Amino acid sequence: MAQVSRTVLRRGLGILGLAIKEEPRIFLISTIGAAVYGIVTVVAAWVLGEIIDRVILPAFRDGRTTAGTLAVATAALLATSMLKAAGIVARRLGAGIMMSRLQATYRRKVTRQYLRLPLAWHHRHPTGELLSNANADVEATWYPIAPLPMAVGVLVMLMASVTAMVATDVVLAAVGLLVFPLVFVLNLFYQRRLSPIATRAQHLRGEVSEVAHESFDGALVVKALGREAEETERFRAVSDELRAANVAAGRIRGLFDPILEALPNLGILAVLAVGTARVSSGALQPGDVVQIAYLFTLVSFPIRAIGWVLGELPRSVVGYDRVERVLEAQGSLRYGQQPAPLDGGPASRLAVNAIRYGYLDDHDVLKDVSFMVSPGRTVAVVGPTGSGKSTLTSLLVRLVDPGTGEVLLDGVDLRDFAAGGVAATAAVVPQQAFLFDDTVRDNVTLGLDVPDDTVWKALALAQADGFVDRLPERLDTQVGERGTTLSGGQRQRLALARAVVRRPKLLVLDDATSSVDPAVEARILAGLRDSAATVVVVAYRRATIALADEVVYIEHGRVLDRGRPDELAKRLVGFRNLLTAYEKAAGELDRALAN
Repeated sequence: MAQVSRTVLRRGLGILGLAIKEEPRIFLISTIGAAVYGIVTVVAAWVLGEIIDRVILPAFRDGRTTAGTLAVATAALLATSMLKAAGIVARRLGAGIMMSRLQATYRRKVTRQYLRLPLAWHHRHPTGELLSNANADVEATWYPIAPLPMAVGVLVMLMASVTAMVATDVVLAAVGLLVFPLVFVLNLFYQRRLSPIATRAQHLRGEVSEVAHESFDGALVVKALGREAEETERFRAVSDELRAANVAAGRIRGLFDPILEALPNLGILAVLAVGTARVSSGALQPGDVVQIAYLFTLVSFPIRAIGWVLGELPRSVVGYDRVERVLEAQGSLRYGQQPAPLDGGPASRLAVNAIRYGYLDDHDVLKDVSFMVSPGRTVAVVGPTGSGKSTLTSLLVRLVDPGTGEVLLDGVDLRDFAAGGVAATAAVVPQQAFLFDDTVRDNVTLGLDVPDDTVWKALALAQADGFVDRLPERLDTQVGERGTTLSGGQRQRLALARAVVRRPKLLVLDDATSSVDPAVEARILAGLRDSAATVVVVAYRRATIALADEVVYIEHGRVLDRGRPDELAKRLVGFRNLLTAYEKAAGELDRALAN
């Protein structure tokens, strides 16, 4: 336990050192403000003692005082108060700015790292955990920054107070300072008890975020299948664990904080008791006792301020560990120097050479897949469920890299393109069409600077211009979160328009027209054949497959055959069964309805 406490303290102080290194100027300003506050507070104690000895006691003794004396006393108190206020403003404003800047900086770092890391890394980490890393963990990491400048600055107060106490009376100073070892030992014990609970609480915050995100993301499934009660119970269970951890941490704070507050007060009582005796013996003036008692209250304040910082270190260390795991994650895609082809050029030639890929180390989803697509041709990738078709689409546009083998565009390995080169050349439309809570225009362009005429042409190619033209505000219509105001087919067509507006030389469709009727799908594919793009489409329906120039048939992660649809139907039983599966299912449904 002691080793854990020392490790937390050492690492926590290292995080604070990193914060000072990141924001040295703001830290210096806020620390100077805290130091000014501390020094002036000590001076105020001396001023108070002098006022008691030179103004208040003589007034009681003589029964009168002068306006000049009162004016000097008032001016002294007012000056120290204004200086203290200025120090407080500088301290708190600087600390707040420093904490907010550090949190913003590390949120940007985490977000940039998310963008840099490949899709394969994201597959291994729940979205809720990633949200927690960028939000709650970053906040926890830098939360001790708020009291840090105060704790550092008031060390000046501590030294000045102790010096003034010793200079005034060594005996009373020794009596008061006996409480310091007790406070120090109490703080160490407090850290040891709080550290493991704070660690668990921070971990549970991430779990709560994960469960909440899954529930929100799967709202349609939850509602459709009547799983509200089960999801509520799942969220309740993890929330109760977090509540229990926070309550346990609160109990420890509730136990130790009053004791930390009480010890300095007990020291003050001891100072007053001994000081009264020394005043009675003539060894001290009453103002000296008041000054030392007041100075001792100031001495306890820096100790509490340091305790506030130490109290947040366990949570800060846990948060930083979770953030650091993201920042040090490996697996980024490397890029070469090959620029993207110029716009307006011919369609690309696609070559896939012996690629292998697996999500697990001991299981390959794709095994030695090879095929070639000539420029401007349309190829349908067909195969049973789980054969690796969607994984292949991710490899064709370099969302992930193959374990072995290569994917070539016009003879260039995708890994040799400069950053952004593949995205400028190839586009993919996934199975699930994702739309942002934005206008139709912004969902199609996604920041691309293109005129509305080009947007309408892309919509026309995707057979989406008709329904967009009927929307209340046409291109300026808000589609809602995830496009909830649109049908599935409309969302798919907008996602397709988003891809073709970029005029890609390779267009990959992962069953991207499954929600539109066959007639609309035929018009879409016919339009794509006339565009300057090589098209690879994952297809299931006979009508879609029949529109392709060639079919690549995949089964169990391997290319079993390729050729024209009619030729493959003659020589491949599996392909023939897939072609007729929908017709058989439709016939059985018709017979069931007839009966």
